[in-house]
Amino acid sequence: MSLANFLELVEFKAKSASVFPFIVGLFFSWYFLNSVNAVNATLFFIAMFLFNMFVDIWDNYSDYRHSDQEIYKSGTNIIGREHLSIRLIETMMIAMFGTAMVIGIYLTVQVGWPLLWMGIFCFLIGLLYAGGPVPISSTPFGELASGFTMGVMITLISVYINSYQIFQWHSQLLLEILLAASPEFVWIANIMFANNICDAHEDEMNHRHTIVHYLGVRNSVVIWNLFNILAILLVFLAIYVGVYPAALITIVLPLPFIIKQMRLFTHKQVKRETFVCAVKILITGSLGLCLGFLLYWIYASFR
Repeated sequence: MSLANFLELVEFKAKSASVFPFIVGLFFSWYFLNSVNAVNATLFFIAMFLFNMFVDIWDNYSDYRHSDQEIYKSGTNIIGREHLSIRLIETMMIAMFGTAMVIGIYLTVQVGWPLLWMGIFCFLIGLLYAGGPVPISSTPFGELASGFTMGVMITLISVYINSYQIFQWHSQLLLEILLAASPEFVWIANIMFANNICDAHEDEMNHRHTIVHYLGVRNSVVIWNLFNILAILLVFLAIYVGVYPAALITIVLPLPFIIKQMRLFTHKQVKRETFVCAVKILITGSLGLCLGFLLYWIYASFR
């Protein structure tokens, strides 16, 4: 398997969908709770990244094994198109899943049982996302499942493992974490949404009834654009209520680029040409937030 094939198999271009929520959680723990645990954070990042790659391989693997459309299997799916070894892919999935699970168990011993329950929830969603008799990705709930699990749960776990010794499970803190994670939640869900918009025709052939099946492509594109606007508005709301520091006004910097990507996707919804627009929006929007995090950290270090 070539490196290019591996990167496509694990959908590496979309890995920012797990990296940025991790960063948001790390910053929130430092900003709100004044607590960072470098060892726990590093181990969680490795486990999270491995499991995220496992889920994407599992998604491609399940689509390949269960599709009854030969054109899709041999011409679209990376496994059939590049004649990848099924045995090698299964071995990779076992290795990634197993390593992530071992790290998760170790971290649970270090930080407590809440991590186990959060981890089990994420593992179940990851497995059911593309597996089982009715995969979540084939239903209208794929966007919600991916956005919540990656955008919110990764942020929450990132906060918890960095501040477990002082973390309090009360509604106010959880709502603040939810608001801090909400822009990532929306952007990640929009990546899945863009994918389903681009795959609308193939999904119909494969009997996958995603939300696009019910809304139609035209309405879905309109809602996809509205969600991008909502993500920006949520950043301003988080600043207004004090969940984000004012330095995160840096979100305005990538706005011209985000608007350009929205226009490109609105004009054409083709998987190999414009799906990447959704990924670019997540990356540039998140980088705008990270710049604000960095500026505030510099400010806090010298005040």
